Amino acid sequence: MNAEENQQHQKRQVAEAALRFVRQDSVLGVGTGSTVNCFIEALAASRIRLEAAVSSSEATTALLESQGIEVLDLNNAGTLDLYIDGADEFDSHRRLIKGGGGALTREKIVSAASRRFVCIVDESKKVGVLGQFPLPVEVIPMARSYVARQLVAMGGQPELRHDFVTDNGNVILDVHNMDLVDPVRVEKALNDIPGVVTCGLWALRPAEVVLMADSGGVQEFK
Repeated sequence: MNAEENQQHQKRQVAEAALRFVRQDSVLGVGTGSTVNCFIEALAASRIRLEAAVSSSEATTALLESQGIEVLDLNNAGTLDLYIDGADEFDSHRRLIKGGGGALTREKIVSAASRRFVCIVDESKKVGVLGQFPLPVEVIPMARSYVARQLVAMGGQPELRHDFVTDNGNVILDVHNMDLVDPVRVEKALNDIPGVVTCGLWALRPAEVVLMADSGGVQEFK
């Protein structure tokens, strides 16, 4: 098994492990990305039946509906018991960088509306300090240059994600070399920049549980 095949195996493994958190006949918050796609496939193959799901992206909505799972607007769902999503990085405090797939704003909204966030990852996502993966920041288009200057002033190196528009009609700046030793402080500071819709840090509210697949099985961090 080569590295790519091993990573895909771990994604399927952790996706299946997450099923034990899902209650029968519940309304489930569902994230976006390749590991979440594995989770949706595992969910569809299981005996768990949902009342409905709330989706964090158009891509996830399409996949859920293709599996016969009804998708609700969050406004009609109220508070959710559980949100399942992946991450691009996580640290020992279960703080995350997310947004590599560009769905960070809706992901943050749905996770905030959920009582519990279970994050599912393979072992490549574990880091000592966040920031090896560029930090995505969703920005209103007219504010792109202004926000980029503020990010440079904070020590980052923003790069426009070319040929990409979010489901909300915005652009993403991927910020390299941002000092994230104190991710709570950085998340607060980014949230205060006019024109920033949201950033890909989950530090103010980390995941309650991280499930990580590695060569030994699935580890649980909580």
